[in-house]
Amino acid sequence: METATMANHEVTEEAKPAYEVVHAKSQLFYPEYERKSDLKHQTHYCPGCGHGVAHKLIAEALEDLNLQDQTILVSPVGCSVFAYYYFDVGNVQVAHGRAPAAATGLKRACPDKIVLAYQGDGDLAAIGTAEIVHAANRGEKIAVFFVNNAIYGMTGGQMAPTTLVGQRSTTSPWGRRPVNEGFPLHMAEMLSSLEAPVYIERVALSDNKNIMKARRAVRKALELQRNGAGFTFVEILSPCPTIWGKDPVEARKWVAEKMIPSFPLNVFRDRKVEIPESNQPPQKTVQEVVEGERQAARAAFVPGRHHQFDHLDIKIAGFGGQGVLLLGQLLAEIGMREGLEVSWLPSYGPEMRSGSAHCHVCLSKQRIGSPLLSRPNVLVAMNEISLRKFASQVAPGGTIIYGRERLPEDISFPQVQVVCIPASEIADKLGSAKVANVVMMGALLQETECLASATAMKVLEGKVKNPALLEFDRKALDAGRLYIDHTVALGAVTQADGFAE
Repeated sequence: METATMANHEVTEEAKPAYEVVHAKSQLFYPEYERKSDLKHQTHYCPGCGHGVAHKLIAEALEDLNLQDQTILVSPVGCSVFAYYYFDVGNVQVAHGRAPAAATGLKRACPDKIVLAYQGDGDLAAIGTAEIVHAANRGEKIAVFFVNNAIYGMTGGQMAPTTLVGQRSTTSPWGRRPVNEGFPLHMAEMLSSLEAPVYIERVALSDNKNIMKARRAVRKALELQRNGAGFTFVEILSPCPTIWGKDPVEARKWVAEKMIPSFPLNVFRDRKVEIPESNQPPQKTVQEVVEGERQAARAAFVPGRHHQFDHLDIKIAGFGGQGVLLLGQLLAEIGMREGLEVSWLPSYGPEMRSGSAHCHVCLSKQRIGSPLLSRPNVLVAMNEISLRKFASQVAPGGTIIYGRERLPEDISFPQVQVVCIPASEIADKLGSAKVANVVMMGALLQETECLASATAMKVLEGKVKNPALLEFDRKALDAGRLYIDHTVALGAVTQADGFAE
């Protein structure tokens, strides 16, 4: 009767029931999603997809634990690639399967952050198998959320490492057959056989009861990360209605009836792991490393050095084992100490020693757009093969420094200046064949006057710890410089091909 009376009268503000909102969009999500204008309030995921539920569980846990501003989320390739559109945290998107490796680097560089990897079954259990196994085995202090829907969802429904026996896919049209495709991988069980992980659990998004269990598992994994416990791993059995060819209700039922029997829900690991503290590597934050580099650069900086160029591109080429890549690194270091912008890009064949090797070095007063060189100003060719391969790339008016006494008779380069120096023979006379690359560096610095020999010597003093080898390097640097002054420059006759005789 009282209810009926209330219904016939205007309800006052005081009489209105007070509702507590218990289901709402997490504040940890972006207000709008980076999509077309009419889709900004919709997710990328198909109706009934488990990714939306998994996202919500992770977002709510991070929000409840007040970890938003401390979190870095690593998302790889697959449907999980869209994670950075939703989570308002630090986001890093990485190559296929590499999330644990990237997360390892991020956590070690930023030990005060909460680092998460969010991966699908094709990404984690196929191309990323090595990364996840070794990250777990090292006990990296990261949380990994593994969304297992037993299929490749984004790329068309191919068989995944977790596809069930008998389950059909575009690449297993007769169903998965153990005799042909093998058995599905059980990642939670596999990782739980390792010593280092502290927490591993498998949960499912099949019904409300199991979703609540999943919520608790996600929260626990993040709490352990907050407390610095170690490697945590939550495998989430998830529906994929579109690729399975089912409606959302059927897909959830399939998770319960088919996936859970094959992938039993369980806590596979929940323990504190004592890792020996002996021989711990030094741990520095990014800020400490950057500041250390700044101090070293300030200490080594050569004041008053005036460079005659705005931008100089150098290609160095030869056989592996000739010190080609090291020579490029040394030049980049010298340029940096003289206040230049620098880059070094190596390239070498399948055999590092005796195979072909070359590198690109950019020295510039301005920021460098790309470390890749197509028209170098200078080519340092330590053998004939490199000379023939790369000489045509040198820009007109550029310089070739060739590591032999003279050019081959059948080639000429009329548009560039060629300087020949028998670097290997000079190094042998000095007593160490290893320093032929330093002879070439001395010749390069003297011929182009791009960098100071004094700075080069300081760099060598910092790099070379063996006093005897350092003395050979000093003599080699001087020998290259003196060869240009006394043998090439004095009395030289310029030939039509640019070679000085």
